[in-house]
Amino acid sequence: MLGDPVAQVRAPEMLNPVFAALGVDAVLVPVEAPVGSLGEVVRGLQRSGNVDGLFITVPHKDAVRRFADVCSPAVDLAGSANVMRRGQDGRWYAENFDGAGFVSGLVGSGHPPMGRRAVLVGAGGAGSAIAAALMTAGVARLDVCDLDAGRVKGVVERLRRHWPDRISGGPTADLGAADLVVNATPLGLRPGDPLPFDPRELAPGTLVADIIMTPRETALLRAAAGLGLPVHHGHHMLEHQLHLYREFFGLGRATARAEAPAGAPAGARAGDGHRIAG
Repeated sequence: MLGDPVAQVRAPEMLNPVFAALGVDAVLVPVEAPVGSLGEVVRGLQRSGNVDGLFITVPHKDAVRRFADVCSPAVDLAGSANVMRRGQDGRWYAENFDGAGFVSGLVGSGHPPMGRRAVLVGAGGAGSAIAAALMTAGVARLDVCDLDAGRVKGVVERLRRHWPDRISGGPTADLGAADLVVNATPLGLRPGDPLPFDPRELAPGTLVADIIMTPRETALLRAAAGLGLPVHHGHHMLEHQLHLYREFFGLGRATARAEAPAGAPAGARAGDGHRIAG
C-alpha cells in the first residue's frame, strides 16, 4: 500500500484477516513512497515476481495512473486510481473504488445522496473519484472547491461532459446552501491541522462527511457534532470497498471461504493460488 504518509492507513488491518480466512498466502503492507520517488518505488514493485497488487493512497492517486497499462472507465472518469493489479497477461490494471465505496457507505448509513445539494472540499485523487460517484448517484448539484485551480478545473471539465448543468467549482463554495458537505482533503490527519471548512457556516441538518479514517473522530467531525450536525465517518468508505477489492483480485466472498469445513480440500477454497501484496 503506497502513500506518504502511511501511518494512518487501515486497509492492511482489514484485508489481512480476509487473506487469512481464505487461506491465501499473502499480506498487504504499507510502503512509504515519497512523491519524488514514486516512479522508482512503483516500477521496482511491478518488477518483483511476488507482488501482485498495489493499493494507493494520498498523495499518489492521480500520478499512479501513468504506471498502469489499462485503466477502467471509473479511473478515466475520476482521473485517479486507488488500486492496481497484475493481470495474467502481465499487464497492470488500474481501478478506483473510492467513489463507489463512499456512496455505498452513505447509503448504508441512511444518507442516500440522490437529490441532495453537495459540496466537495478537495479535488485530489479521492475527491475526484467521490465527485464522479456523487454525480452518478444523482445529486441535484455538486460544487467542488479546492485552492488548486488546476485540480478543480480538471474535475469539473471531465464531469461536465456528462452532467453539464449540475456541477461547478472554484476556490470556495456556498456552504450554507448545502445538504451534504464532504471533506476529501488530508486536513485532519495530523494534530493541529486547520479545519478544511468552518461548520458554523452550515445550515441545521447538513450532513458533514469526512473520508479520513485515522483518527476516527477528526477535529472537523467533533466540531460539527458539537454544533448538533449529523456526521459520517471515514471508515465507511473503506468498509464498503472490501467486496469490490475481493472481486478485483478474484478472491470471492471471504465469509463463504471462511465457513468452509476445516478438512475441505484446497480446491474448495477459491481464493487459493492468489498472492496479494502491496
